[in-house]
Amino acid sequence: MNAPTPSVPASGIVSSVGASVIFGTIFMIPPHLLPLDPEQILGYRIVAMVAFLAAFFCVARMWDQAAALVGRLRATPHLVGVLVLDAALLGLQLWLFGWAPQSGHGLDLSLGYLILPLVMVVVSVVVYREKLSRRRIAAVLCAAAGVTAAVVLAGGLRWPTLLVALGLPLYFVSRRAFALDSAAAQLLELTAMLPFSVLVLTVKPSLDTVIHRPRLIAGLVLLGLLSAAGFALYLTASRVLPFSLFGVLGYVEPVLLVLVSLTFLGEPWQPADTFVHLPICAGLVLLALERQQENPAPRSTPPLASTAHARDPAAAGRVEGAA
Repeated sequence: MNAPTPSVPASGIVSSVGASVIFGTIFMIPPHLLPLDPEQILGYRIVAMVAFLAAFFCVARMWDQAAALVGRLRATPHLVGVLVLDAALLGLQLWLFGWAPQSGHGLDLSLGYLILPLVMVVVSVVVYREKLSRRRIAAVLCAAAGVTAAVVLAGGLRWPTLLVALGLPLYFVSRRAFALDSAAAQLLELTAMLPFSVLVLTVKPSLDTVIHRPRLIAGLVLLGLLSAAGFALYLTASRVLPFSLFGVLGYVEPVLLVLVSLTFLGEPWQPADTFVHLPICAGLVLLALERQQENPAPRSTPPLASTAHARDPAAAGRVEGAA
């Protein structure tokens, strides 16, 4: 018999799925923000995200965490360079997310998000030495079949695809390696991007355009709010989940985008879509079955066994993924 798969926090799975839903919604916003170009959108988006995160820190009274991180950066100056590098990697992804839908590279970006989870699984095995259960291996193989079909249909890989598939894993590995995977680090990363926002909005002034178009104001506010919430959930999931599971759960987003396209946007289902998305859906079903196996129906526990279990948390077989 196989050894039971270590259980994972349900909060991590909920955070990952919630982030996928939010990012699927965000992807539909940039085309409605014309005539703003991708750099202007990114400039406003960074400002809005910093504002919303700062407000959240005030409400949650988390400024002590930010102060502690600043003190750590002062004590170890090389971490400042790491944080700036992480900010650049994140900023590149934010720019791509706004640029691709406006420039006709939405499919290239979507393909990058299809390949990304597979890269994350490879990283989990090679870098973090994670062991994959049989069901998780089967899920990865199903997803790989769908991704292979997508690459063939797309006629190969283009640079936006590679930037997504390789850039985000590097970002997450860097954050974990230097213990910069907190909400405070996210706030400082975005704060480090503010000079870019000021530069872009100075070189390409657009404030008059935004002020006289309430639609743009509403869209930018919504973009900033959803971005802050989505990245908070995404980074929470990356911190508490095993890297392999975090990666494979990334397939929830493209599946949701397909469902939205079919049900709300009226786009037809092409025969080729079957070879791409059905294997990915099969992989997600396998993950759901694995999760169900991890959490069987609760049984009554004798009082003495319950007490011993409480005194020995290691007996629970749970793996803490928090940094």
